[in-house]
Amino acid sequence: QVQLRESGGGLVQAGGSLRLSCVASKFTLDYYAIGWFRQAPGKEREGVLCINVSGGSTYYIDSVKGRFTISRDKEKNTVYLQMNSLKPEDTAVYYCARRRVSYRCSGAPREYGYWGQGTQVTVSS
Repeated sequence: QVQLRESGGGLVQAGGSLRLSCVASKFTLDYYAIGWFRQAPGKEREGVLCINVSGGSTYYIDSVKGRFTISRDKEKNTVYLQMNSLKPEDTAVYYCARRRVSYRCSGAPREYGYWGQGTQVTVSS
């Protein structure tokens, strides 16, 4: 079955960096738009970044521009989220997700059909 699995989360001090990985099984990531989302306690899930089949990226949160980047390694069937200059407000569970049938990016969780289990990112002051 289709499966995505995130890893790389953890505890980091403000200003530090983390790289999250999303490994896909049973499908090829390059054929779909893949999004990164995050959800803080008591808040709704929100789109962070998305990569389309051409490698282009779309930002959905202004505060992560210049700090977060998304990339894809087709040989490893993996999408990465590089997070630099982390801030306490970045603390959340981070998820990767795949749209059901679309090459185009979207920041809306309802438009994605497959999700990973999430990985916790905690940024201390």
